[in-house]
Amino acid sequence: MQFSKRMDGLAPYLFATIEKKIQEKRKAGIDVISLGMGDPDIATPDYIVEEMKRQVADARNHRYPTNAGLEVFAEAAAAFYKRRFGVDIDPATEFFPLLGCKEGLAHVILATADPGDVVLVPDPGYPVYYAGTIISGATPLIMPLKAENDFLPDLDAISAEDRRKAKLMFVSYPNNPTAAVVPEGSDFYERVAAFGRDNGLAVVSDNAYSELTFDGYVAPSFLQSPGAKEAGVELFSFSKPFNMTGWRIGFAVGNKDILAALWKLKTNMDSGMFEALQRTAAFILNGSWDFVDEMMAVYARRRDLVLHALSAIGLHAPQPQATIYMWVPVPEGYTSASFAEKVLDEAAVVVTPGNGYGTYGEGFVRISLTAPDERIEEAVARIEKSLKL
Repeated sequence: MQFSKRMDGLAPYLFATIEKKIQEKRKAGIDVISLGMGDPDIATPDYIVEEMKRQVADARNHRYPTNAGLEVFAEAAAAFYKRRFGVDIDPATEFFPLLGCKEGLAHVILATADPGDVVLVPDPGYPVYYAGTIISGATPLIMPLKAENDFLPDLDAISAEDRRKAKLMFVSYPNNPTAAVVPEGSDFYERVAAFGRDNGLAVVSDNAYSELTFDGYVAPSFLQSPGAKEAGVELFSFSKPFNMTGWRIGFAVGNKDILAALWKLKTNMDSGMFEALQRTAAFILNGSWDFVDEMMAVYARRRDLVLHALSAIGLHAPQPQATIYMWVPVPEGYTSASFAEKVLDEAAVVVTPGNGYGTYGEGFVRISLTAPDERIEEAVARIEKSLKL
C-alpha cells in the first residue's frame, strides 16, 4: 500500500520509540527505571477527580460540545490570565479550548502555513514543532538554542530572506527540554513580539511550564509584552501543573484572527472537548493552586537530589529554575544516543537523548524528575555503576 509522501519525512515519535524499548525490557523481567518521559508520578489531586466525577454524572455534559468552548471555561481562563499575568483576554474572541497543547501546536501550523512557507522551529525543541511543520508541507527552519545564549534563539541571525518566507515562529519558556527560562528583567518577549509584527508572522508561545518554577522565579507570559496579541497566541496546559497528562486539557489565548482560523480548521477535524472536562477545567482555574506549590516542593527536593548525585559521579548539570527536567551534558567520549543506550542496556535506566529534540540537542540527555525519590537515587547509583564498567 502506498502512503502519503509526507510520511517519508516523518520520523517515529520520540517517546513512542522510548516506550516501546521500556516495554521490551519489562517483558523480559528487567526492572526499568524511567526518567525519560515527562509524565508525573504524583496523582491528580483528589478534589479534581471528585469534581470530574460530579461533572460526568451530569447528563447535560454528554451531548456534542460547543467547538468554541463553554463560556464558563473561557471566562475562567480569562480571569486566570488577568490574575496571574495582568493580561486582558476577551473570552468571546481571544480564547479557544484545546485537547491538550500538543494537538493545538500541530493544528496551528495547518491553520497558518502553506507548503513552501517557512516555520521557525527552536532546536532543541518539543518534537511536535518540527513534525507538525513536516505534516503541513511547510519547511522547518532551525533556530539553534545554545548554552552561550542561555538557550534563547538569536533573532538577529535569521536572514531577511527567511524572515520574508516565514509564516510562524515557536517559542517556549520555561523550556522543554533544556529547562531554560526567560531571565527576569529580560526584554526577550518584547523583541519576539516586535519580530512577529515587523515580519508579518504568527508567534506561537508554548507556555506549558509557566507554573512549574523554583527558588522564587516567576515565569512571564509572552502576552504581557506590548503588542503581543497583534503578533501571536499562547498555549496553556493542565497536564503538568495538576498531573493530568492523560486528560488532554489545554487552551489557546491571544490573537483573535489566529484563533478564528484554528476554530475553522478544528471544526472540520474534531467535535470539541467533552464538556465535563471543560467544566472541570473552569473549576480548577477558579480554585486553589496550593497543590502546585506542594508539588513543586517535591520536585525541588528531587532536583537537588539529582544535582548532588550527578555531581558526585562527575556529571555537572546547571540548576534549573523551572520545569520538571534536567538538561545534562553527557560524559566525554559519548554521544547523546550512545550514553542513553549504555545506561538503558547496562543500568536499565531510561534517559532521553538530547539529539531526539534536534541536532543542537547533541551532547546532552534530558532527565525527568518524575519518579519517587528512592527510585531516582537508585537510578543514579545504577548509572554510576555502568560508567565504571
